[in-house]
Amino acid sequence: MVTISVNGMPPKTQPVDRKYFEEDVRAFEKEHPKIKIDAREGQMDPKTFSAKLAGGQLEDVYYVYFTDPAGLIQRRQGADITKYTKDLPRIKDIKPEYLKVFSGPDGGLYGLPNGQYSLGLVYNRDLFKKAGLDPDKPPTTWDEVRKAAKKITALGEGTVGYADYSKNNQGGWHFTSWVYSMGGDIAAQDGDGKWKAAFDSKAGRDALQMLHDMRWTDNSMGTRQLLQIDDVQKMMGSGKLGMYMAGPDNIPTIVKQFERKYSEFGVAAMPGKATLGGGNGFMFNPKASPEKIRAGIEWVLWKYLNPDRTEFEDKRASGNDVPIGLPLDRLLNGLAEDKQERAHQKYANVPQKNYKPFTERNDLLDQKVEPPNAQQIYTVLDGVMQAVLTKKDADLDQLLKDASKKVDTILATVK
Repeated sequence: MVTISVNGMPPKTQPVDRKYFEEDVRAFEKEHPKIKIDAREGQMDPKTFSAKLAGGQLEDVYYVYFTDPAGLIQRRQGADITKYTKDLPRIKDIKPEYLKVFSGPDGGLYGLPNGQYSLGLVYNRDLFKKAGLDPDKPPTTWDEVRKAAKKITALGEGTVGYADYSKNNQGGWHFTSWVYSMGGDIAAQDGDGKWKAAFDSKAGRDALQMLHDMRWTDNSMGTRQLLQIDDVQKMMGSGKLGMYMAGPDNIPTIVKQFERKYSEFGVAAMPGKATLGGGNGFMFNPKASPEKIRAGIEWVLWKYLNPDRTEFEDKRASGNDVPIGLPLDRLLNGLAEDKQERAHQKYANVPQKNYKPFTERNDLLDQKVEPPNAQQIYTVLDGVMQAVLTKKDADLDQLLKDASKKVDTILATVK
């Protein structure tokens, strides 16, 4: 018998999710009588992580965001699981781009994903129809976004064509995705492995110019600025916003908080060449024994990457007003992906056809993750977004130059 401690258990404030998690622990232990799960709440906290590891308090299997593994691997704070997974055929069911997030510079595998998202465009299908636009063919380029935003704004009565964030680090987060979509980067490593700012570039300038043109030339972004996610969701929930940059997971929030219908909204892939993707997964305590690591891998594969359980999970969730069929957490490929998709279609309670513009194009885009020290960088880039959206005479070149210097200082601390 081996006992493994795992975190990621939902708190009691999420009773349905907590109940499902506890049911899954019991089902796993029944199928694996030699493994016992010591389930704990909580996720990876950078402020306490090193102290927990040094003090022997870190769980054997611990939850991380996609931005965490690179640093953890570099500091040798995650176990190399390559030798434990090389003969597991289920590993090949996972899309390589998500395994890459957990791969080290030595080629080793240090973790497994369990969730992902990609930013795209959430849009109001009814406003598209009223503006003479085809809601089944949303924009695929930023030029098309600009044209659509002008038509939607022309509907009048306070309607805004496109909105974007610019505070609480959310502006920097979105500017990052803008730059990615234009073919650029926020940060890049030089030949010595040192990180430098990379957005003072054509892509960065094109992104700012497009935002400036929509805001000040077309007046299609409204006059109210300094927005954050809840402001924009409220605009979309009021039926007065045409489009904004977001992942598919925003739709249930808008539907539930503002008593809308799923049929009103669509989601498209990010215009341009690339998008910002994120997600989460699990890594393994480097001090854990081989038996614990093997048991931990089995737990993660069984609970989070298991197409044989998808139909059971969808049926269970569909009875609790949980949306089934949104284009989220598409981690598997091949036959495993097909099996999951069949289950999602069987129990779908949202209009999956409204998400085709996302599912058909998103896989064609380059999926990029956040830069190192992302939140510090986003604080700087918030200022860039704020300047473009609140100052008509903003000097775009100077904004990029000044922000680039500040971000270089932040990146100099990356280890």
